[in-house]
Amino acid sequence: MTRSIAQALQDFHPGLPLAVAYSGGADSTALLLACAEKWPGQVSAIHIHHGLQAAADGFEQHCRDVCAQLQLPLHVMRVDARPAPGQSPEEAARSARYTALRDCAEAARPPLRHLVLAQHADDQVETLLLALSRGAGLPGLSAMPAQWERDGIHYYRPLLDVSGAELRAWLRARGVAWIEDPTNADEQYTRNRIRARLLPALEAVFPQFRDTFARSALHAAQAQRLLDELAGEDLLRVGHPPAIAGLRALSRDRQANVLRHWLRLSHATAPSAAQLDELLDQIAACSTRGHGIRLKVGAGFVERQGQVLTWYNP
Repeated sequence: MTRSIAQALQDFHPGLPLAVAYSGGADSTALLLACAEKWPGQVSAIHIHHGLQAAADGFEQHCRDVCAQLQLPLHVMRVDARPAPGQSPEEAARSARYTALRDCAEAARPPLRHLVLAQHADDQVETLLLALSRGAGLPGLSAMPAQWERDGIHYYRPLLDVSGAELRAWLRARGVAWIEDPTNADEQYTRNRIRARLLPALEAVFPQFRDTFARSALHAAQAQRLLDELAGEDLLRVGHPPAIAGLRALSRDRQANVLRHWLRLSHATAPSAAQLDELLDQIAACSTRGHGIRLKVGAGFVERQGQVLTWYNP
């Protein structure tokens, strides 16, 4: 069952001081207020100005006004979130946002090491549905983690069990205003179409879908952790970089698992399903010293060098 914001924060025990990624929208407004009430004097806000729409300056001013009223420190960073060729606008904005959050946290004095994000139960469902629509494996079906660490910064999502409607009701009961990003209603974006069309249908047919989908994501995350453990053991067995003979001694499924792990861990890249299948076929055929391998995998190439596989980005 989805929970209230009070219940969610009751079980939330982050490191302090804490910074809230604050857009001015309903979700981050509720999170900022709730955190400021629970940890007075320990909370600040970070606002990322994406510069993608004329209203962005108004968003920033709204955040400045709210933080001044609450007497909370506000850090603002402006970014260029325009997509590169072949990159989706959503991915460009997300990448720019996380880079800016990290840079802003590092620039603060003292540096901020604990950042909290306002994604909630509806966002988690949307992420899972997007993953399903793309034929994602377990990492995608695990949806968004509740917490993780990167570059010395701890990130938290304490609201993944709270619905968006609950957050808005909590704000209305307190008479707190927020801003609505007009792009949230633009159905040219897949996530917005899911929110506008699919979530109401799921609510009508499966009223508990937020809870059941969240359980499925947790099961997928648990299964992925087990696969990662197995891949770590297999990588020790086959070597680093992986020896072809060692790979051939494994089942095809374990070969696929350890190769994904190796590419992600050592080279921060991921093969497509077609690329991985072709690589596995080549490994199966690689029974002689003269059999060469050079395949496009992820952003670079996997190549045979002697008795091992290497990956490089030319």
